[in-house]
Amino acid sequence: MKRVLGFAALLVFAYTACAEVPRPVGQAFVDANVPLHSVSLVVQEVGAARPLFAHDPTRPMNPASVMKLVTTFAALELLGRDYRWKTEAYLGGPLVDGVLHGDLIIKGYGDPKITIEQWQSFMAVLRAKGLDRVAGDLALDRTWFKPGKHDPAEFDKEPLKPYNVGPDALLVSFNSVRFVFAPNAAGDAVELRSEPALAEVALGAPPRIGNGDCGDWRGAVGARFVNRGATASAAFAGSFAASCGERDWYVALLDHPHFAFGMFSTYFREAGGFFNGGLRDVYAPSGVPPFATLESPPLYDIVRDVNKLSNNVMARQIFLTLATTRHPPPATPALAADVVQRFLKERRIPMPGLVMENGSGLSRNERVTAGGLAQLLAAADRSAAREEFASSLAVAATDGTVQKRFQNGNVAGQALLKTGTLEGVKALAGYVIDAESRRWIVVAIINHPSAARGQAALDALVQWVYRSAGTWDPKTER
Repeated sequence: MKRVLGFAALLVFAYTACAEVPRPVGQAFVDANVPLHSVSLVVQEVGAARPLFAHDPTRPMNPASVMKLVTTFAALELLGRDYRWKTEAYLGGPLVDGVLHGDLIIKGYGDPKITIEQWQSFMAVLRAKGLDRVAGDLALDRTWFKPGKHDPAEFDKEPLKPYNVGPDALLVSFNSVRFVFAPNAAGDAVELRSEPALAEVALGAPPRIGNGDCGDWRGAVGARFVNRGATASAAFAGSFAASCGERDWYVALLDHPHFAFGMFSTYFREAGGFFNGGLRDVYAPSGVPPFATLESPPLYDIVRDVNKLSNNVMARQIFLTLATTRHPPPATPALAADVVQRFLKERRIPMPGLVMENGSGLSRNERVTAGGLAQLLAAADRSAAREEFASSLAVAATDGTVQKRFQNGNVAGQALLKTGTLEGVKALAGYVIDAESRRWIVVAIINHPSAARGQAALDALVQWVYRSAGTWDPKTER
């Protein structure tokens, strides 16, 4: 505890002489009607002993999705850049002439990104290994995680939004269905399909073809989704304008075990297998090699999706996986937070005030300081995982969450950033490479009811760092 307090004291000392904010930066927040008392800022050259300037850097703030920087850096360090999740299949009985006389057991270890294509490949492997028919049930072992009770409506009353899907040891295709709408070739009707096409999700007739502008096409199709957990339905009583072309809508339907069951039933049969059993929970056998294994892409590939696209569900999967590096399963959020705190202490990365609830930033309770994030970004730059971490960040005006930002400035392509947005929160953190190839750490967090108006100020900060940080002298502004 004394050492942690020492880190905090050092952090405060480092910022005491760096409180002034450059006039153009401060003016940008004024112009956005965001008061500076609701803002925390740090700008520091990589490798420098102290910031160029900092404003309220030690106040714990809600960082929104910028919290993913903590989760992904800890994962790269503790799990390793090449870490791969596994999903295993076991035979619950003898396999005779292609027939499994027993259950097929599938055990999940928290893979953050099992796509439809990867699941199809997994089913193809089962078939290639001689499994033609499962005479028993599909039995799932989801005990690697114990995420606690999850209410998808709790955060923002939007339980069908894919970003509100809870973590699970066996997460398949983000537990979401993609509904695709498009005018037919004749232009007189709407074609509708769902991916995956699960028997558990009853799909009604497509909406009527309509004229006029596309506009609020989702409101116009008159969607009605009913999610019962084991089954679901989708109906569209409205119209879809031909001018819309092809559009899609992702909706989280079914609970985790029934979604996995539907995926198995659908794609095992598509691969030529036969299955007509039920669903149940079991423990996979221990000390027995799996019949087949699905491996995830490497972690360095996974964290790119998490940070560039700000994928909340994947971040939560990674966060829970961190618990298993030092605690026996099942992984819980509290154990994951404990692992991260111990990791930061061991690496001497001072982050006083850090509160992690799920590691994704999709939380009203998570907190971090701008100064702590700056320390983390500095440590990441010194890390063996530096390249993997930096390449996971969105590139200004190029990709990810900042693809459409910074289009009209020289900073395009010269900033690697993680963004965060919640109601009342706007944040940004990462690295800026200026015209002289100097590298700067930039952290900015707004917590204010009008935070949504602050994006222009955050962008102005990044552009100022690119243009002026290397030559700024606070004495000239006095």
